[in-house]
Amino acid sequence: MPATTDTVAAMRAAAKEIRKQAVMMSHRSRAAHLGSALSCADVLAAAYWGVLRVDPKNPADPDRDRFILSKGHAASALFATLALRGFFPVEALADYAKPGCHMEEHPTPHSAPGVEAATGSLGHGLPIGCGMALGARIAGRHTRVFVLMSDGEQNEGSVWEAAMFAGGQKLTNLCAVIDFNRWQATGRSCEVLALEPLADKWRAFGWSVVEVDGHDVAALAKAMNGLPDPSGKPLAIVAHTVKGKGVSFMEDDNNWHYRAPSDDDLARALAELEGA
Repeated sequence: MPATTDTVAAMRAAAKEIRKQAVMMSHRSRAAHLGSALSCADVLAAAYWGVLRVDPKNPADPDRDRFILSKGHAASALFATLALRGFFPVEALADYAKPGCHMEEHPTPHSAPGVEAATGSLGHGLPIGCGMALGARIAGRHTRVFVLMSDGEQNEGSVWEAAMFAGGQKLTNLCAVIDFNRWQATGRSCEVLALEPLADKWRAFGWSVVEVDGHDVAALAKAMNGLPDPSGKPLAIVAHTVKGKGVSFMEDDNNWHYRAPSDDDLARALAELEGA
């Protein structure tokens, strides 16, 4: 079912606020990976405001949907999302990546309410998601599992082992979303390894595949709400994104994989985001 006008507006507003919080968090903590957080903000907004069956007041509900941020280096975006969605106070984000704070630069066990898995070493989120999806099916629960991965993460063999497993088990309650921003730490993703044709690779592993504009929250929500997939296969969504999306001087600039914004950068970024 298409998202309502009010839902689309809420998702867009959430994505903007996620980006603002991520920029401020990177500035305060001098933490890296801001470009990666900005590229997936729309995916997170679509998931948490338009798709997931979750209750912030009961984050351990056994019947909840699961969302795993496998690209754990974008943790600032996940923490901002969970705070804005009501899992914990937004004010707690001020402690992100500070010594002694549970909210570190990659999600750790019990780092915040709503965090489903410790991630950061790439290639682990999809295998965990497979286990959750299969476990839900065995238990007779209607839980859906969503795993957000980076395109550079497609370099990991464990991703394709899990993809084969999910295809073979026909895990129709499992969705992998690939944040295809075409950059990884050291260069263009397709120059590091031959990713293309990425969608065809997932199809060859037994998945149903949808390609969408990864900054179109309505299209993202519609695709994710396709679970369980009527094809009888797990679902892969190739989300075409721009690294650093939302801040013009960060867009498609891989320097922001490691750089943190200065005071001037922060002011410019917030002015753009607040005026968007």
